[in-house]
Amino acid sequence: MGVVTYSQEITSVVAPSRMFKALFLDSHILPKIVPGGIKSVEFIEGDGGVGSIKQTNFGESSHIMYTKHKIDALHSSSFYCKYTMIKSDIKFDKIDSVVEEVKFIAAGSGCVCKMTSEYHVHESCELKEEDIKKGKDIALELFKAVEEYLVANPDVCA
Repeated sequence: MGVVTYSQEITSVVAPSRMFKALFLDSHILPKIVPGGIKSVEFIEGDGGVGSIKQTNFGESSHIMYTKHKIDALHSSSFYCKYTMIKSDIKFDKIDSVVEEVKFIAAGSGCVCKMTSEYHVHESCELKEEDIKKGKDIALELFKAVEEYLVANPDVCA
């Protein structure tokens, strides 16, 4: 099995504490932020800390119905989370799992989100850029929707 790593940085006008809280600590608000895209976010095992398993259920218009992620590391004070997609309704013909690391770093009054994705690929399979693009686009779309919502609602996740 090989590992393909992809990194990206996204800047935001929102403080790192609010982005981290909205996306990781209070992720149950995501259906309110993206009502057509996300139906629910719930912990099916654990209380939200390390070892917990979170299931996200997506709307009918999405190409994916659900994902289950296991939280591998969660550091609220440094705005860092590492999690592994352990199950999904998408059939991975090339990928065994995806490990995500996300860190928010203060930048002025906003932040920079540094994300690294490790795609654990089946042996003898090649993962192409277009294979990764769909997941990258979904993550960016969600990030921007959360950012817009937090700017419009300054008391949320404050």
